[in-house]
Amino acid sequence: MPKYVIEREIPGAGKLTAEQLKSISQTSCGVLNKMGPQIQWVHSYVVNDKIYCVYNAPNEEMVREHASQGGFPANLVSKVSAIIDPTTAE
Repeated sequence: MPKYVIEREIPGAGKLTAEQLKSISQTSCGVLNKMGPQIQWVHSYVVNDKIYCVYNAPNEEMVREHASQGGFPANLVSKVSAIIDPTTAE
C-alpha cells in the first residue's frame, strides 16, 4: 500500500500539551475507525509550527478525506517514493 507524508501547518504545535495531543490523536483514530482499514496512521512528528504525519493509504484522496473529516489541515500531501536509512549505505 502506498505511504504518504502529510505536512500540517498548526501554529504552536510544538507547544501542545500531552492532553491536547491525546485529544488530536483520539479525533484522528475516531475518523480512521469510520473510514475503515484501508487507511492507517503510522506515526507523526510534532515540531515548532507543524505536524508531519505518515499514513498508509490507497490514494491521496483518502488521506485528504481523513483530514477533512477530522478538521485537520493537510497543507501538503506527498507520496513516498522510497525509504532509506543507514542500512541503504551497506
